[in-house]
Amino acid sequence: MPSLVELHFILGRTFMFFVLAMGLWGMVAYVRKQPLGPNYWGALVIGEIVGVLQVILGVIQWLGGSQPARGIHFLYGSLAIVIWPATFGYVRGQQESQTESLVFGLVSLFLFGIAIRAFTTG
Repeated sequence: MPSLVELHFILGRTFMFFVLAMGLWGMVAYVRKQPLGPNYWGALVIGEIVGVLQVILGVIQWLGGSQPARGIHFLYGSLAIVIWPATFGYVRGQQESQTESLVFGLVSLFLFGIAIRAFTTG
């Protein structure tokens, strides 16, 4: 069975590639002038769950005495789990459904950058 450190690493990588896929999916939908459908929203929820599990494992490690290489790692973890819900609250209900595709595509690509930074500071 993998250790907490290994699980945190595996989930981190999973989240990183997942947000990249979500970003590309959103951008393709935008270019095709398509709204985000139920499959996208379901995948977004799955990605959020992966992010929350990642943070929970990090908090457990921190409570156990582990420290990341740099303290800003905590900021990246916090951002990873609040950005999608905040974006959902901001964009939801706007008239242009294509706007959702663009915003979620860009936000997900931003999260990809945050995930890369989290790896370099962890």
